[in-house]
Amino acid sequence: MTKTIEIGQEVPDFTLPASTGGEISLSDYRGRRVLLYFYPKNMTPACTQEACAFRDAHDEISARGAAVLGISMDSLASHGKFTEKNSLPFPLLSDEDHRVCEMFGVWQLKKLYGKEFMGIVRSTFLIDEQGKLAAQWRKVRVKGHVEATLEELVK
Repeated sequence: MTKTIEIGQEVPDFTLPASTGGEISLSDYRGRRVLLYFYPKNMTPACTQEACAFRDAHDEISARGAAVLGISMDSLASHGKFTEKNSLPFPLLSDEDHRVCEMFGVWQLKKLYGKEFMGIVRSTFLIDEQGKLAAQWRKVRVKGHVEATLEELVK
């Protein structure tokens, strides 16, 4: 089991290619809270539902001083189509070598229909203005999840 970041610890900086063009580093958001959500795959039902829930709450999340960043292993081309199809107002980051996924401990062995494979376990992390982990939601169920993150942003 890889060591994961604990609540209160500083989150190591990372830089990934972004759907908005260029690259985005976590340090670009210092002074602002970040909801960093990891999801398995673009264009799948649960991932689309989750992205659209973050989209629909985006104004409220921004009003509470936070930014949203989505991360999956999908290519930038796939992120571009997913963003356009669902009118996503936040960047999606491409972690094709799952380096950042591993850093957060979301790259895990999964089972589906009797087959085992490595993949992203749906998870969200709230990083505070100083770059420290403030809250985490692991093995997320999509229904009600964005509402839970909004409640945390009020604290």
